[in-house]
Amino acid sequence: MDTVALAVTDGMLHFELATAYEVFDAAPAGVAGPWYRLVVCGPGPVRAGRFLLEPDHGLDWLSHADTVIVPGWADIDEAPPADLVDAVRAAHEAGARLVSLCTGAFVLAAAGLLDGLRATTHWAHTRALADRHPKVDVDPDVLYVDNGSVLTSAGKAAAMDLCLHLIRLDRGSATANAVARRLVVPPHRDGGQAQFVTAPVPAPDHHPLAELLPWALERLDQPLTVEDLARRARMSSRHLGRHFRAATGTTPLQWLLTQRIRRAQELLETTDDSVETVAVATGMGTATTLRRHFNRTVGLPPNTYRRTFRTFGTRHHSGPDDSEQHHSP
Repeated sequence: MDTVALAVTDGMLHFELATAYEVFDAAPAGVAGPWYRLVVCGPGPVRAGRFLLEPDHGLDWLSHADTVIVPGWADIDEAPPADLVDAVRAAHEAGARLVSLCTGAFVLAAAGLLDGLRATTHWAHTRALADRHPKVDVDPDVLYVDNGSVLTSAGKAAAMDLCLHLIRLDRGSATANAVARRLVVPPHRDGGQAQFVTAPVPAPDHHPLAELLPWALERLDQPLTVEDLARRARMSSRHLGRHFRAATGTTPLQWLLTQRIRRAQELLETTDDSVETVAVATGMGTATTLRRHFNRTVGLPPNTYRRTFRTFGTRHHSGPDDSEQHHSP
């Protein structure tokens, strides 16, 4: 029987903590053989949001576990408690598999366990993780990263993806699928965090691009160029590029492509338009061009995206598009 320990202290996110508890606490019906032994470890009574937990053991017990899971850390601007960081490091040195959910990656990074490794966290905090821990290779696009003895997940629902991945590794796909059915979640999700990242537009007031960006958003179906944007903004292309870089962190053409992809996502989610129609409406021209850019940016093809966001959890399920092949990112 594998022992899974949840490492908890004040300031943990209750969603990720509850996700791990729900997955590893009890076996689904019909699964034979022993299940995991789940243990909650903390320095004492722990408050997670509005919930109060009574741990089974202290943090020093983590070194006895086969797998240690660190849920999300609520305030990434606050350093994780030293006793938690030390206990996590000691557990790893004792041979435990370390798993972080969402911003729990900041705890593993503080313990030095992510140095030289690829890792992820919630997309909104990947920049902070990379800046604070430059030795960590932060990947902002994936749902989770498996380095063998150290694993990290992106935010919220991606915590469930990683927990199911652990069961798949330990108990096989059939058991992972059984757990997913009990929880009414997909046993495996395609794509990465890019499906969920918003593409913010700068605030309109007193900004050099205040009028240009809404104007461009209304004309995404047209073949806009950098020269078109510069002419509309009454500035040189080079000057326009500087403003775009300062305001959006990217180039005018890349910003346009991102907005076209976002518009395509909206149309795929809210209409029954064909991929060809969506391509024209978003200025991509052809379905082939849309599929290429969409797959590269979002991590899965348009029709797979549509099925994921429109039909999961319902009885209706559209058939596969034979003209479209999915390749994992």
